[in-house]
Amino acid sequence: QVQLVESGGGLVQAGGSLRLSCATSGVTFSGLFMAWFRQAPGNERESVAAISWNGGNTYYADSVKGRFTISRDNAKNTVYLQMNSLKPEDTAVYYCNRVSVSKPLGGSLYNYWGQGTQVTVSS
Repeated sequence: QVQLVESGGGLVQAGGSLRLSCATSGVTFSGLFMAWFRQAPGNERESVAAISWNGGNTYYADSVKGRFTISRDNAKNTVYLQMNSLKPEDTAVYYCNRVSVSKPLGGSLYNYWGQGTQVTVSS
């Protein structure tokens, strides 16, 4: 049974930093492309960053490029998102999920979603 548990969110001032974690279980984590998604109130869920199975390739949405860094620890079955220079428009609930090798910034491959972690950036 797939489990995705996101953590690390919080309230931060603009320009600040946060590091999110997503612990997985019930999956062969080391063989999967993974991504972080976010959903702001009234908006659709969007992909912000993705990472290949061994971390050798990373992919970023234009809105976060240069500010966010995705990484993973296959020994811990965990994917991370380091967020720097945060902006109020980064405010959202952040989720992780599996994504396609051929379209890493596309939609998720699991229908299941974790509870997410709230990130709020004040101006």
